[in-house]
Amino acid sequence: MTSNRVGTPYLDIQNARVYQGDTCVFDNFSATFQRGQNTCVLGPNGAGKTTLLKLLTRDLYPVVRDGSHVKIDGSETAVLWEVRKKIGFVSHDLQIRYDAHVLGRDVVMSGLFGAIGMHGHFHIEEQHQHKVDELLKQFGLQQLQDRRYWHLSTGQQRRFLLARALVHQPEILVLDEPTNGLDIKAAHALLNNVRELARSGTTLLLVTHHIQEILPEVERILMLKNGRIFADGDKAQVLNSAQLSALYDTPLTLVEQNGFYQVFPG
Repeated sequence: MTSNRVGTPYLDIQNARVYQGDTCVFDNFSATFQRGQNTCVLGPNGAGKTTLLKLLTRDLYPVVRDGSHVKIDGSETAVLWEVRKKIGFVSHDLQIRYDAHVLGRDVVMSGLFGAIGMHGHFHIEEQHQHKVDELLKQFGLQQLQDRRYWHLSTGQQRRFLLARALVHQPEILVLDEPTNGLDIKAAHALLNNVRELARSGTTLLLVTHHIQEILPEVERILMLKNGRIFADGDKAQVLNSAQLSALYDTPLTLVEQNGFYQVFPG
């Protein structure tokens, strides 16, 4: 990391007004996200989680007005290609955008070019092949690399996307409901991969409404409700039965075991 980025939030939102179509999702919304702090953005459907992610991916921009900005690494005009080198993304939306006939290996390779799948004009170098080989080995995907995407299970597809997200060795990894659609074994395997990345120094931004996806390595919980910050702070202080019950408007009991969480009615 270059010295001018030390202490600079990788995402800095100040007094933002953001629309999805005709709907104002955020109004005077502010939040900052720092390297080295693993954060979970938690909230029910419609809370604004997707809008927050789209600000980071530059799929949405705030209304231009005085005193308002969205900065990535300190810049309001960050180039998406440069963002992709620093921030890796894994999401269900990305998963369903891949063509059914693409090979597993090419899912990973396409991340080097910031593309959805491979195209004939891409110039693949030997170093690219070596990088993909390393990632396939890291996630145990060598035996699956020549399978068509539609012949892979949902969990296998997600692991290829995780490998894809890491092709540029990003400092930050963004996970949007990473275990959605996975069975228990596949979900645990994926979360273990992510935990290893967190322990090796990758900063996590986890966006979800699934309590069981909150990893022991997560330090900060930011709760969203109706486009506003409902609670924000250290996990030990923010994540409890009373807060969750109010967040989801239903009585809930939170149980912790080995650093993971489950919720039960009442």
